[in-house]
Amino acid sequence: MARRRGLTPEDMELWAAYSRTLTRLMPGRPKFPGPPELPPPPLKPLGLDAFPPPFKRRGELAALGVNAAPAGVDKSTWDKFRALKIRAQAKLDLHGHTAAKAHREVIQFVEMAHTAGLRCVEIITGNGEILARELPHWLNAPSVRPLILGLAHPHARNSGAIRLLLRRRRA
Repeated sequence: MARRRGLTPEDMELWAAYSRTLTRLMPGRPKFPGPPELPPPPLKPLGLDAFPPPFKRRGELAALGVNAAPAGVDKSTWDKFRALKIRAQAKLDLHGHTAAKAHREVIQFVEMAHTAGLRCVEIITGNGEILARELPHWLNAPSVRPLILGLAHPHARNSGAIRLLLRRRRA
C-alpha cells in the first residue's frame, strides 16, 4: 500500500484552527490559510421560562438544611429534638459502605422507619467526606423528602451523624 503524501482536508482544517491561536515569532510570514470563519449563530430572545421562578411551585417542599428549623415544626418540638430529648428509635450505621450501597440503605431505612411510625432516627456516616457530604442530597430526593420534617447533628462537634425528625403517618 502506497503511503499518502500531504495532509487530508480534515488535518488541514485542524492545523488552520490551531495556527490561528498562535502568535507569530517571525513577522511577515503568513498564517496557514484555512476555511473562512462562520459568523456566530443569532441569539434567540429569552422567554419567561428562561429564568427560574423566585418561588417554589405548589406542592413542592423546600430543601432540608441540617440544623435549620423547618417550617411546620413548633419551637418546643424542635428544641426537644435538637437537645436529644426525643430519643432516636432506630440507627443506621454506614461505616464501610460504598456510596452506592449507602444510598440504597438510606432510602430503604427512611422509608421503613416512616412506615413503622418511628418519629426520630439517626444515620451515622462517620467523618468521611463523601457520605457526610452526600447524605443531605439523598435526604432531599423526591422519594424521601416528604417523609422528613427536619435534620440535625446530635452534637455541635459531631458532623459524622445526622438525626432525622420524621413526619407522622396519616391514618
